[in-house]
Amino acid sequence: MARVSKYNIPTHEQIMKNFDKCCAFNEHIGLFDQVMVNENFFIGNQWEGVEANGLPTPTYNMFKRVVNFQVSTITSDNLVIRAIPMASTSKLKMKELERIADIVSQQFAAIVKRNRIVEKNREFLRNAAVTGDGCMHFYFDPNIENGQDVKGEIVAEIIDNLRVMFGNPNCRDVQSQPYIILYRREIDEEVKYRAEQYKKAGFCKIDDIGSIKPDSEKFQNKYDSYTDDKVTVITYYFRNRETKTIWCIEATEQGILRKAYDTEYTLYPLVWINWDYIRDCYHGQAMVTGLLPNQKFINKMFALVSISQLTTSFPKIIYDSTRIRKWDGGVGTAVGVQGNVNDVAKVIEGANLSPQIAQFIEMAFDKTHSLLGASDVAMGDSRPDNTSAIIALQRAANTPMELTKQNDHQCLEDAGRIWIDMMSVRYGTRVVETTMDMDEIGEQPLGMELPKQTFIQPFDFSSLKDIHLTIEQEVGASAYWSEMASMQTLEISPSPVEPSPPRAARRSIAVASM
Repeated sequence: MARVSKYNIPTHEQIMKNFDKCCAFNEHIGLFDQVMVNENFFIGNQWEGVEANGLPTPTYNMFKRVVNFQVSTITSDNLVIRAIPMASTSKLKMKELERIADIVSQQFAAIVKRNRIVEKNREFLRNAAVTGDGCMHFYFDPNIENGQDVKGEIVAEIIDNLRVMFGNPNCRDVQSQPYIILYRREIDEEVKYRAEQYKKAGFCKIDDIGSIKPDSEKFQNKYDSYTDDKVTVITYYFRNRETKTIWCIEATEQGILRKAYDTEYTLYPLVWINWDYIRDCYHGQAMVTGLLPNQKFINKMFALVSISQLTTSFPKIIYDSTRIRKWDGGVGTAVGVQGNVNDVAKVIEGANLSPQIAQFIEMAFDKTHSLLGASDVAMGDSRPDNTSAIIALQRAANTPMELTKQNDHQCLEDAGRIWIDMMSVRYGTRVVETTMDMDEIGEQPLGMELPKQTFIQPFDFSSLKDIHLTIEQEVGASAYWSEMASMQTLEISPSPVEPSPPRAARRSIAVASM
């Protein structure tokens, strides 16, 4: 490990100062309250904090379906990340570079499968749509058994945007940050146990481990009040100016849990995405945030309609109390009247609800869905009279999502670069499966005619530090959209009830669908 000056390593006081400064920035922009409101509206808890006083509180959640629709449209079940060799001045031949790239691509496939990156990518984008940002963090777990001499594998986890803090909050680029703070809530007994293990190894700087006690939550987690055994643990990543690598410190409020150590990574081990960018801010704008007034308006309109229906829509009976002491509304019950029965009681019919109210509520729904790119055609709620037009309109509806889709692809490519960086440091020498070209046909032993042969041989992953590879992502059809589904839709025969259009109309439809 390279020796560095103490000037480059922050003290516990500096770490806590930076932590409080980042929390103050998030509080200043109203992030804590905004995330809580967005989460409540997304899960359907849209009347929290409202004094209803027994009045109806209907909820017509238009966010959940739209968010799930957009996430399903953007993500893909067929995700492949490959390493491609780059032409360089390396002494290795191109065939050797291609063999190394195949080995790295196999490791990518193993990471994607073992960590369920496809599922985590959906959660990654769901968080971005609801809270504004998505974060996927990677770390190396040395305790995972893998059958190799060097144990351990790369692990991926999703972290809420409230628990990720950038040293420069005016820049959203991860790799240009001076430091990045991740913090989480852990049980105090677990933290004390880790502190004891670190202390035995000489890593822990907390003199009295018993001083580690539960503390309060920084971002007003409403569930934190139900548990009183949680400690805030800070993971502090920073780029060392001398070694040019990423260093890490773990700290609690009581002191340094694990002193600074060199990860030897050249990249911060996390990817970050904004659903929509905000100028000069690393936090993004959530899809839910800008349309909260629409959802509140729709809920209030339904509430007012419900009150109106309950109070005025049902008939009322008015009777002469001087001639009838008490009205009995039972079926078939006789009512005694003194004198003439005329003008004894009268039924007042309920008020009629204006049809314009229902039309206005429906228009608010439709316009909001259209602005979100979830029109009736895209959601499959329209009648497929013309299949080619349906396909064209669905593609047009998906066009605004391309920006977010390309940002997601860029994040996954960045993840591939981070994996290579981590492999070169942590994997060591491992046994891998590789293919090699055989001799020309006729020159192979025993009369074999094999173009390639698969071998099991060791590979030193530390050599990746000196090899330049580029990342290529192959994305198949999403769970919602695929070319096969389009072809099946186009093969649907037109409804026999509808007459065929005239020849001129058929030609105009064909031209429009091209």
